[in-house]
Amino acid sequence: MEKFIQVKGARLHNLKNIDVNIPLHKFTVVTGLSGSGKSSLALDTIYAEGLRRYIESLSTYARQFLDRVEKPDIDEIKGIPPSIAVESRNSIKNSRSTVGTITEIYDYLRLLYAKIGRLICPNCDIEVKKHSPQSISEFVIKQFPDQLLIITINTSKDDISNPEIPLSKGFTKIFRDSEEVYEIEELDGLLKNDEIIVDRLRISEETRSRLIDSVESGFMQSHQILFHIDKKPLLKFTKELQCPKCSEHFSEPTPQMFSFNSPSGACRKCSGFGNILDLDPELVVPDPDKSLYEGAIEPFTKPSLDHARTRLLHFAKKSGINTNVPYKDLSDEEKEMIFGGGEGYRGVRGYFKRLEDKNYKLHVRVFLSKYRSAYPCTECSGTRIVPEALLFKINGRDIAQVSNMPVNELSEFFKSLRLSDYETEVANEILKQINSRVGFLLKVGLDYLTLSRLAKTLSGGESQRVNLSCQLGSSLTETLYILDEPSIGLHQRDIRQLIAIIKELTQRNNTVILVEHDLDMIRASNYIVELGPKSGEQGGRLVFSGSKSKFDGNSFESITKSYYLGEKQIEIPKKRRKGNGNSITIEGAKENNLKNIKVSFPLGTFICVTGVSGSGKSSLLNDILYSALARKFNSDIERVGNYKSIKGTEHISNIYLLDQKPIGKSSRSNPATYLKIYDDIRKLFADTWTAKSKGLKASHFSFNVQGGRCDKCEGEGQETVEMLFLADVYITCEQCRGKRFKDEVLAIQYSKKNIDEVLQLTIDDALSFFRETPRIVQKLKVLSDVGLGYLRLGQSSATLSGGEAQRIKIAKELSGKNGKDILYILDEPTVGLHIDDVSRLLRVLNKLVDSGNTVILIEHNLDVIKSADYIIDLGPEGGDKGGRVVAKGTPEQAAKVKESYTGSFLKEIFKNKN
Repeated sequence: MEKFIQVKGARLHNLKNIDVNIPLHKFTVVTGLSGSGKSSLALDTIYAEGLRRYIESLSTYARQFLDRVEKPDIDEIKGIPPSIAVESRNSIKNSRSTVGTITEIYDYLRLLYAKIGRLICPNCDIEVKKHSPQSISEFVIKQFPDQLLIITINTSKDDISNPEIPLSKGFTKIFRDSEEVYEIEELDGLLKNDEIIVDRLRISEETRSRLIDSVESGFMQSHQILFHIDKKPLLKFTKELQCPKCSEHFSEPTPQMFSFNSPSGACRKCSGFGNILDLDPELVVPDPDKSLYEGAIEPFTKPSLDHARTRLLHFAKKSGINTNVPYKDLSDEEKEMIFGGGEGYRGVRGYFKRLEDKNYKLHVRVFLSKYRSAYPCTECSGTRIVPEALLFKINGRDIAQVSNMPVNELSEFFKSLRLSDYETEVANEILKQINSRVGFLLKVGLDYLTLSRLAKTLSGGESQRVNLSCQLGSSLTETLYILDEPSIGLHQRDIRQLIAIIKELTQRNNTVILVEHDLDMIRASNYIVELGPKSGEQGGRLVFSGSKSKFDGNSFESITKSYYLGEKQIEIPKKRRKGNGNSITIEGAKENNLKNIKVSFPLGTFICVTGVSGSGKSSLLNDILYSALARKFNSDIERVGNYKSIKGTEHISNIYLLDQKPIGKSSRSNPATYLKIYDDIRKLFADTWTAKSKGLKASHFSFNVQGGRCDKCEGEGQETVEMLFLADVYITCEQCRGKRFKDEVLAIQYSKKNIDEVLQLTIDDALSFFRETPRIVQKLKVLSDVGLGYLRLGQSSATLSGGEAQRIKIAKELSGKNGKDILYILDEPTVGLHIDDVSRLLRVLNKLVDSGNTVILIEHNLDVIKSADYIIDLGPEGGDKGGRVVAKGTPEQAAKVKESYTGSFLKEIFKNKN
């Protein structure tokens, strides 16, 4: 009999008291329009309850170290297993976390190097070994059978001054000049730098035990023993790690020595970060066309540093440096004098060095940060660990070199290891764990990543797949996995691979729930739950729940099903824009894996930059194009990617990056405040006769400043009660009853609603309410057009998804009067969007282009790609095998390029259309 997770009475957020059963040990997709309640059901209800029950089963001592989870608003959940959520956002901010550390591969790698790493002397380039009596005996018995052996140790200073000492230890003979044997007692106390004989014997299997005992005796008296074998070169063995040739001593390898998170292994100079902050000449001189007199040294243009500018000009005049020519025309020697100083002048670098002594002051730290960039540490060369750790090698590679290999090369490296029998025995289990985890990274399509890649630089999709590979490696069973849009950031080519991994999880008797929109993922599932029928207040209901076969056959109204069956689809444009005749061209793009490429972007068009994960899309658009142009338009950009030149920038008036970062840091931030709608709303309330009679101004209707907001909760509407072992409790403010304002402010009405009631309106309802105020309607209409009509005016930005935040930013651009010739860059705007929402988004983006602007997208969604005017496809693969322009032109032209993965999928779409 099939077992289910039974959810009864789910009411969290916009869920309408729904009951739903989800089968155990199956692959279930939860789908529906954006804002229909999918995440509320899967993550905030089912996962949260599973996690809460697990935490409550622990002791109070253990619970104090874990995040506290509030009980979701449900009647009951039955049959829920322990749950793990793998979210689609990257929440890692730690600069020490890498792909290697979060997958634990680096931990096993450290152990491997500590156990079987071969130490190579940096002076002599020979292997340095630590010897044991057993290994020494094994070696000489195999290499020198039946040979006469004399085992000696060097005399110490004490032995030379007092021959009685070696005699007291049982040693009676010495070996002089490697030729003659003398009795110590016969030398009348005249010991020189002789060698004390430990034993003399013939090497054979029969004398193995005696040989081992003699070596042990020698090591008890000295760190080094000497083997004299008839007519053979002298052999030296040490019980410590010491080079037999130059006698340099080395530290014993431990796993901590190879860790950049340990004081034993972290580079002393950069503390294990791999880079150091230093003065960046490009930030100090952002405009090299300016002369020194015109303020080429930007920090010295500040009024408070006028004295520094005066000293610089005086030094330049004294040193014969022309202060009226562009900085770029000065010689390298003159530039070095400006930065390095001379003749009593400390230079720009010296000035900043002096400021570092005052970095305990906040304003000094802020000032310094504006002109410093991260550079590879000069001591560890960016490897992050102490130099002595890099002396240990496996198959000729140190741990840093192995960490810098792409995962696909790493897999081959470990498969081709040549180890001795002893090394194989020691490393067998470690290698099993490494190969298993590396294999899972390959399975999730991350073959281009390196173990040294900083975790905080991963995209949301990459981070999710890294975490998914960790779960595969853990081999858990009877566990509930909840994945939030795992197809994010995945090229269509890799989705089939991801489906195979999800099915592998269910084959281990795990239950997998996906919040997903991708039609291929829906087709591959066993069970489908659709929420809707629309978004926000009009969503949260159960549209369908059942097996995929029932979804295919049943007759019911569903937006998802209409696209699933092909009844609705995003149409291919009948015409492609050719642009305004101008273009921006980047030459010599070399950032990350880009292969010195030249790329042109036709202006006045809708452009998609495509390619598999890791092919170089973000490096090209975000690191080079956006950063270079944003710096030109006076944006505070710290670093620009590596490129030779950019031409055509005079054809654009500005550039904006519309990303998925939150629209506000404060919990009081909301759509109305972000689009400046709330300023107009407050003014409407302040202009009422009642407000004027009471002396209330527009500021009284703000919950961000004192005056009209509730004094007790400071405009939050709720108070937080911290509980030690339970989740923090949010209690509705008793004074304002959750309405955030004082009673005298709430008494003021506009069109029969007070300020709190207006903030509770959805965007769509507000459109009708403010129909007599065109200024407000214009901005609300754009929010509705981008598919956000279900959001409330006063909804906290903290509750918005990344996709919702990005669309609010698009709405702000559409509602503003920014003119034309603007370049907009969007990084995967379809993340979190249902295919019906994608259709809406395309209409909005086309509206931006039709207004005389240019829109460039990084995108994997084929419905968006086929709708573009122009495509730039990078690849052909990710990592080192990517970074080239594989195809460019219209989607139809890209479909004809055999080497393009994107082109092959487009070819299939166009073929089916015909």
